[in-house]
Amino acid sequence: MIEDTSHTDNKKKNAFLPFWFSLILVVGIIFGIYLSSRFNGNSPQGKASSSKSDKITQLLNYIQREYVDTINNERLVDSAIESLLSSLDPHSAYIPASELAEMNEPLQGNFDGIGIEFNILDDTIYVVSALSGGPSEALGIRSGDRIISVDGKNVAGIKITNNDVIKKLRGIGGTKVNVGILRRGSKNVLKFTITRGKIPIYSVDVSYMVNDELGYIKISRFAQTTYDEFMGALEKLKKNGMKKLVLDLRGNPGGLLNIATELTDEFLPANKLIVFTKGKSRPKEEVFSTSGGSWEKEPLVVLIDEGSASASEILAGALQDNDRATIVGRRSFGKGLVQEQSDFPDGSAVRLTIARYYTPTGRSIQKPYVLGHQKEYAEEEWDRFKHGELLNSDSIKFNEKDKFKTPKGKIVYGGGGIMPDIFVGLDTTNRSNYLTELFISGAINQFAINYYESRKNEFSGYTSPSHFNSKFTVDLEMLNLLAAFAEKKGLKKNISQLNYSKSLIQRQIKASFARIVWKNEGYYFVMNESDLTIKKSLNLLQ
Repeated sequence: MIEDTSHTDNKKKNAFLPFWFSLILVVGIIFGIYLSSRFNGNSPQGKASSSKSDKITQLLNYIQREYVDTINNERLVDSAIESLLSSLDPHSAYIPASELAEMNEPLQGNFDGIGIEFNILDDTIYVVSALSGGPSEALGIRSGDRIISVDGKNVAGIKITNNDVIKKLRGIGGTKVNVGILRRGSKNVLKFTITRGKIPIYSVDVSYMVNDELGYIKISRFAQTTYDEFMGALEKLKKNGMKKLVLDLRGNPGGLLNIATELTDEFLPANKLIVFTKGKSRPKEEVFSTSGGSWEKEPLVVLIDEGSASASEILAGALQDNDRATIVGRRSFGKGLVQEQSDFPDGSAVRLTIARYYTPTGRSIQKPYVLGHQKEYAEEEWDRFKHGELLNSDSIKFNEKDKFKTPKGKIVYGGGGIMPDIFVGLDTTNRSNYLTELFISGAINQFAINYYESRKNEFSGYTSPSHFNSKFTVDLEMLNLLAAFAEKKGLKKNISQLNYSKSLIQRQIKASFARIVWKNEGYYFVMNESDLTIKKSLNLLQ
């Protein structure tokens, strides 16, 4: 996943690393490997050094001269850099030259592939998100899935690299790739056949009118095109009579800081603080709003959850601290570290944390972390679920030092993430183990695709998502067909639980059909009708 960079990045894009460790590593590369040795004999100690940091140079040289087998110098140096950065915060990272361009693609343009963002943690491929409009999303692949095999070959525990993953999953549109996935809550490996396709990197997933006055816009990331996409959606809805807006940032992992602040500016009058940054070696830098925003006074609700991170938190925090919007949902992720990218001459780069983000009231967005414990940091969201925070706001504990006041006297909280003004827990109504298995297996989405392909004529008479939602019915026969389809895939039919979760299953099937016909607009129109957070937002705005 692409980490945020500060708004000074472009000025320093081609600079060498400004900190001591970069100098050590560059010197190590040049002098420790390619020049003559710094010491004699088989001992890496040699002559006493005036600096402990020279140990890196000496060790690289010693390995190069004396190691029992031939080594790849470039790979060795890359590993050393990665190990050094892994002992820092969870977001400082090294990007080899071969991977840098691919890592930037989700924020730039289109490409052929299966449509996922991923991270490699503990030598395992974790799906960060399935890209909107891509084939993986359509099949039901989701955040947190672990890819353990590709075309029948194991890819877990083999020291796979980002570049290796890209080579295995990317391909010409229309070709197929088989992946095996482990999903939390499932004992079996889930198998998906994904047809590669053109992946549109849209960041505004959907925009539509909920009713005559209320508009809804969902943003999935902050990319180079996000501001223009959002302004186009906003103008379209305003022409359709929108007087109130719900901005959905749930599941938005962030992206480009300057895009997030530009978009935030559209909601604020002039001279309002949006965000500021500061670090040990960086002076305080502030970003203020300008005049002429397109939605400065109209009613606004912003939705966040535990998947909203970084740039999403900056936007939500700025609007909350300036008393401009009501924030609804659950506590956001808590990514408030600023990365600056510095490039090596060979095309590789380091993204080093150089400062922290703070909201206008002075809250630090960053949640606590322990140096070098990236796995625990990545799984903190699961810990929130286990501790009950996703169900009940009372499970969240704050210190007095984390309490702040907005200009109008509203209490807001720091200490990690943005706490919403109005909490809405996960909806567990009519949930059952059978329903969970249907979701985990991806059976509903796959069933919907197969059903639609074989009976397209049944969907030809519907003119819009609204028309489809009001007239189309998922009947008992269709539920039984789904159960039979899932049973062929190894999910034992459970009649009592099927009936208990009937309404939720029907809603998901209908939404899956709507996505096939009308893409995301159809899907979200159907699903949002029963979304508790959306309902709470409607009540607030009405």
